[in-house]
Amino acid sequence: TGVLGCDDRILHFLCDMEFPQQQKPAGDGKIIYPPGVKEITDKISNDEMVKRLKMVVKTYMDMDQDSEEEKQQYLGLALHLASEFFLRNPNKDVRLLVACCLADIFRIYAPEAPYTSHDKLKDIFLFITRQLKGLEDTKSPQFNRYFYLLENLAWVKSYNICFELEDCNEIFIQLFKTLFSVINNSHNQKVQMHMIDLMSSIIMEGDGVTQELLDTILINLIPAHKNLNKQAYDLAKTLLKRTVQTIETCIANFFNQVLVMGKSSVSDLSEHVFDLIQELFAIDPMLLTSVMPQLEFKLKSNDGEERLAVVRLLAKLFGAKDSELASQNRPLWQCFLGRFNDIHVPVRLECVKFASHCLMNHPDLAKDLTEYLKVRSHDPEEAIRHDVIVTIINAGKKDLNLVNDQLLGFVRERTLDKRWRVRKEAMMGLAQLFKKYCLHHEAGKESALKISWIKDKLLHIYYQNSIDDKLLVEKIFAQYMVPHSLDTEEKMKCLYYLYACLDTNAVKALNEMWKCQNMLRSLVKELLDLHKLPPNNTAMFGKLMKNLPDAGKAQDFMKKFNQVLGEDEKLRVQLEMLISPTCSCKQAEICVREITRKLTFPKQPTNPFLEMVKFLLERIAPVHIDSEAISALVKLLNKSIEGTADDDEEGVTPDAAIRSGLELLKVLSFTHPTAFHSAETYESLLQCLKMEDEKVAEAAIQIFRNTGQKIETELQQIRSTLIPVLHQKAKRGTPHQAKQAVHCIHAIFNNKEVQLAQIFEPLSRSLNADVPEQLITPLVSLGHISMLAPDQFASPMKSIVANFIVKDLLMNDRSVGNKNGKLWTTDEEVSPEVLAKVQAIKLLVRWLLGMKNNQSKSANSTLRLLSAMLVSEGDLTEGKLNGFSFSDMSRLRLAAGGAIMKLAQEPCYHDIITPEQFQLCGLVINDECYQVRQIFAQKLHLALVKLMLPLEYLAVFALCAKDPVKERRAHARQCLLKNISVRREFIKQNPLAQEKLVSLLPEYVVPYMIHLLAHDPDFTKPHEYEQLKDIKECLWFMLEVLMTKNENNSHAFLRKMVENIKQSKDAQCPDDAKANEKLYIVCDVALFVIANKSTACHLDSPKDPVLPSKFFILQDKAIHTHSINPTNSMTCDCKMTSQVLNQKGGNTVNDFLGLFYSDKTSRRASRPDLSSALYGRPGYLNKAQRRSDGTTQTHSDFILFSSRHYIFPTIVVCFYINALNMVWGNLKNVFFLLSGRYICTAHFFHIKKRKVMTFVL
Repeated sequence: TGVLGCDDRILHFLCDMEFPQQQKPAGDGKIIYPPGVKEITDKISNDEMVKRLKMVVKTYMDMDQDSEEEKQQYLGLALHLASEFFLRNPNKDVRLLVACCLADIFRIYAPEAPYTSHDKLKDIFLFITRQLKGLEDTKSPQFNRYFYLLENLAWVKSYNICFELEDCNEIFIQLFKTLFSVINNSHNQKVQMHMIDLMSSIIMEGDGVTQELLDTILINLIPAHKNLNKQAYDLAKTLLKRTVQTIETCIANFFNQVLVMGKSSVSDLSEHVFDLIQELFAIDPMLLTSVMPQLEFKLKSNDGEERLAVVRLLAKLFGAKDSELASQNRPLWQCFLGRFNDIHVPVRLECVKFASHCLMNHPDLAKDLTEYLKVRSHDPEEAIRHDVIVTIINAGKKDLNLVNDQLLGFVRERTLDKRWRVRKEAMMGLAQLFKKYCLHHEAGKESALKISWIKDKLLHIYYQNSIDDKLLVEKIFAQYMVPHSLDTEEKMKCLYYLYACLDTNAVKALNEMWKCQNMLRSLVKELLDLHKLPPNNTAMFGKLMKNLPDAGKAQDFMKKFNQVLGEDEKLRVQLEMLISPTCSCKQAEICVREITRKLTFPKQPTNPFLEMVKFLLERIAPVHIDSEAISALVKLLNKSIEGTADDDEEGVTPDAAIRSGLELLKVLSFTHPTAFHSAETYESLLQCLKMEDEKVAEAAIQIFRNTGQKIETELQQIRSTLIPVLHQKAKRGTPHQAKQAVHCIHAIFNNKEVQLAQIFEPLSRSLNADVPEQLITPLVSLGHISMLAPDQFASPMKSIVANFIVKDLLMNDRSVGNKNGKLWTTDEEVSPEVLAKVQAIKLLVRWLLGMKNNQSKSANSTLRLLSAMLVSEGDLTEGKLNGFSFSDMSRLRLAAGGAIMKLAQEPCYHDIITPEQFQLCGLVINDECYQVRQIFAQKLHLALVKLMLPLEYLAVFALCAKDPVKERRAHARQCLLKNISVRREFIKQNPLAQEKLVSLLPEYVVPYMIHLLAHDPDFTKPHEYEQLKDIKECLWFMLEVLMTKNENNSHAFLRKMVENIKQSKDAQCPDDAKANEKLYIVCDVALFVIANKSTACHLDSPKDPVLPSKFFILQDKAIHTHSINPTNSMTCDCKMTSQVLNQKGGNTVNDFLGLFYSDKTSRRASRPDLSSALYGRPGYLNKAQRRSDGTTQTHSDFILFSSRHYIFPTIVVCFYINALNMVWGNLKNVFFLLSGRYICTAHFFHIKKRKVMTFVL
C-alpha cells in the first residue's frame, strides 16, 4: 500500500510535530473534492455517501508527503472530514472510511497536522480508536479496511501526536483497552505485530506510563483474565518484552507502593501483586530487577500469612525450569532458604514442597537444599517430614542423579519414624526406586549400585515390633523386590540373585518373613480344624490377631471371620486349598480372588472386614514358592555350578551364587518341604554334595533332611546314591556336615538303627587322643548318634565317656598352648586339641540329653567336671602339664558354661544343678574375655526367649551391668526387654500358664537375682562403697526393665518378695552369718531401688510371693531379728564408715546418699508414712511434727547414714530421740535412714563437725 512507501523522514519528525495556525483552504473557502467525487453532505443517502468516501479514501491513499499542491488543494476536505457530522455518523461504514481518511491525513500532513484544536484532536483519536473495535471480526467484509487502518496508524505512529495533549492518557487507555479486547485467535501474526508496534511506540516515546495505563496491560496477566483470553495475554507478554527497558521503572514504582509502602489503593490490581510478579518473571526477569529486593523485605514480615504468600511466589520463581534467579540474586535465595526454618508450619511446608521442583529443574541447587531438608526431615510436624520424603522420592523417580546420597539418607532415616504415615511413605518410596533402577535397570548399573543398600534396609525393617511395618515389608517384597506378577522363571531369577546380594541381617529378616508366613498358615489350618472337631482350643485366635493390623479391630474380625467360615463350606474349601502344601502360585491367586469375591457382597464404600481378610490372605498365600518355582531355582543353581549362568552380570561371583542359592533352598525346605519332592531336584542336590565347598555340601544335606521323608519309598535310586555319601560325611566330613548327615539318616530312613550303627562302631574304635585333628568329626557324630538313639548307644557311650573322653582327653594336655597373651583368637588359630576338648564337652552334654535321666549319676559327675573347669578358668590340669594359652582357656570356659546351660534346659538335670554350679555358669557372662561374654549372652538369650531355660537364668543378665563395654550392656538390656515381653505375652495367650506363674512370671526372677548378687565373688566387702554401688547398678539394671509398667500392682509384689527374703536364710549356707549379711544388704539395696522407682510399691501385694526353696530357707521372724550381735555390727559399721570416709573424702556420705536421693526432697515429703507400708511399723514423725515439749524441729545437724549393718536404706524421715537430746543439748533435728525391721545400731554423721558418731538404740 501507499503507507508502506511512507518517507522515513516523516516518522522522524512525528515526535516534534507542532500545531501551526489554521491553514486556509484554497480559493474562497470552498471544499475541493477529488475528481469524480461530488459534494458529501447530510443531504445524500448513506450508500451514496459510502460510495463517495471510498473515492476520497483512494485519493488520500495515493497521496504522499511531497504532493504540496494536492495537500493545499484538499486541506478543506481534510478539515471537513473531521467535522462532527462524520465523527458522530451512525453508519459504521461511513465511520470506518472517515477513520481511514483521517489516518492518511495524519500521514500526509506530517509533521504538521491540519488540526490545531486540542479538543478536536482528542475527538479524532477517540473516534479512530472506536473504529479499531472492528478488528474483532476477521470474517467481516470490511476487515481489510480495519486492518489497513491499524497498519497505517502503526507505521506512522500517529498516536504520538497525542503526547502534547493534556489528557492524552485517556486516549491511550482507551486504545490499549480496545486492542486487548479485540485480539483473538483468528488474528494472524501481522495483526498482533501492528498492535505491538502501535502500543510500544506510545510507551517507549512517551514521558512515562501512568498507573491506569499500566493496569490495562497487567490485567491481562492475571490468571482469571489469562484463561479468558489467551491471545490478550500473549499480546501483553510480547508488549512487555518489547518495552522492558522503559516500562521496568513504572512496574517497580507500582510494586514499591503496594509491597513496601502498603498503598493498595493505587491500583485495582494490588491484590494480585504476587500473581503479577510470577507472570512478569516468566515473561522477562528484567522487568523485576528492582522488585526482587522488595520481596526479600516481605519475606521477613511479622505476618505469617504474608510470608506464606511470598514463599509461594518465590518457590515458583526459583523453581521455574529456566530460572536463573537463585544465581543472579543470591541474597534473596539465602533469605528464601531461611524460611525452611520458619516458625509458621504452612511456610515450612510450602518450602519443602518447592524443593521437589527445584531439585528436578535445578540440580545445581541440590547442595544448598540438602542441609535445610536435613533439618526438616526431623521436623516436629508429621506432614513436613512426610513431604520431605515425597520431595526426594519424586525427584529420584524422575532422575536418580538429581538426589545425592545424603538426601537418600534422609529417606532412609525416616523408615524408622515414630509416625506410621511417614514410615510408610519412606518405605514405599525406596521400594519404587529399587524397582525402577535395580530391578528394571532403567539408568544402568551405576545407578543400581548407588541404591543397592535399599533392599537390605527395607528387609531390616522386618525386625521392628510394629505389625504394620512387617505387613508393609511383606507387601513391598511381593510387589517391588520380587514382583509376583512375573512369570516363574523371571521371578525366581530375581529371588536367586537378590538373596545372593543381601547382607546377613537382611537374609535373616527374609528367612523370618517366610517362617512367619508359614506359621500363619499353620494357625489358619488350626482354625479350619476347629470347624471339623468340637472346639477345644481357641489359643490361635490371639496368635492370629497379633499378625493383623489394628489390634482393636482384629478381635472383632476374628470372631466374624470364624463365624463366616462356620457358615460357608465353600469358603472353607477355598481356604484349605490356599494353605495346602501342594497349592501352586496360580491356584493361590485364584483362591484369593474367589474368597475376596465371596466376601465383597454386599458392596460397601468401605468394608473393614474385607480389608482385614485381604491382609490375612496376602500373608498366607504362596505367591512366590511352589514346585515349579523350586525347579526353576534348582535350574539356576545348576547353571551356576556349570558356569553358564549370568552371575557376573548380576554382580555375584559363581561361588557366592552357588552358596547363597543352596542357603535359599535350605530355608525354603523348612517352609515348603513338599515342593522339593522331585527326582530332578534331588539329583541336583546330590551334585552339590560332591562339591568341595563345605557350606554347599552342608546345606544340601540339610535340605535332604528337611524334605526327604518320601525318598525311601518313592525314589529308590536317590536313596541308594545318598546313603554312601551320608556315611562318608558322618565319618570324614566337617563337623557341621557330620551333624547334618547323622540327623538326615535319622530323619529319612526306616532302618536308621542299622545305618547309625554302621557309623558308630568304626568311629568308636578309631578314637585316638594323640591325633586330635582326626577326633573332631568323630566326636560330633558320636555325640549326635547317642542323643538321637539313646536306647541303642547309651551304654556303649558310657565306657567311651569314662575311659576316653574324661580320663584320656579332658584330663590330659598333650600340646603346648600358644603363649601370645591374647584372650581370644580366630577359629583357624585354635589348636586341634582344644577343638577336640570342646567337642568332647558337647558330646557329654548330647549323651546326657539323649538319656534324659540321672540314674547312673553320670550327670552329677559331668556337672562337677564342668564346674571344676570353670573354677580353674578352663584348665583342668591347672598348668601342671604343658598348660594352655589364655585364648584356649577362654574357649574351654565358654564350652563349660554353655554345657551347664544346655543341661539346665532338661528338667531332670536342672533339678540337680546346685546353686554353686548355677552361679559359676552365670558368672561366665562377666568373663574377662569379650568374645566369651558376647557368645554366652547370645546363647543365653536364645534359650530364654524360646522358654527352654528356667526363669532363674534370666537373673544372669543382671550381672551385665558390670560389663565395661557399653554395647554389651545395651545388648543385654534389649535381651531383657525381649525376654520379659515374651513371657508376659505367653502368660496372656495361654490360660494354663496361670498355674505355672512361679516359673514364668518375670517378677519371680528377683529372688534368683538377689541370691546371685549376694554370692558374686566381687562382693567381698559388703560395707565398701564401690562394691555396694556395683550391687545397686546390677539391681537397677534388672528392676528398671521389670518395673516399666505396674501391671496388677507388680511393684508391691516385688517389694513384698524382697521383704520375704529378708525373713529367710540363704539355703546355700544357712549358718554362715557373713553370707546372710550380704544377702540382707542386697535386699536393702533392692528395696531402696523399688521405692525410688515406684510410688505404688507401698500398696498391698496382690498375692504372697513364693520363694524358691533351693535358694532360701524360711525362718521365724524372731530368729532373724536377733541373728546378728549388735555390738559386732556396730564395730563393723564403724570400721566401714571410717574406710568409706577415708576413701571418698569429707563429702562421702552426701555422695553416698546421692546415689539415690539427689534432688528428691519433694518425693520424700510426699511419702511420710512409706516406712510403715514397707516394714509394717507405724509411720515415723516427719520434720514438721512437734516434740513433747511443744517446740518445733526445724534444723538438721546430723544425718544417720547407716543403721545396724544395712547400708543404702530406702526412706528418709525425721526422727526424734530423747537420748540424743540428753547427750547433745543443742541438737535440733536428726535425719536417718531406716533399713531393717529393728534398728540396733545407728551411725550419725555430724554435718558441721564432719565426724561420725555411733549410738546403740
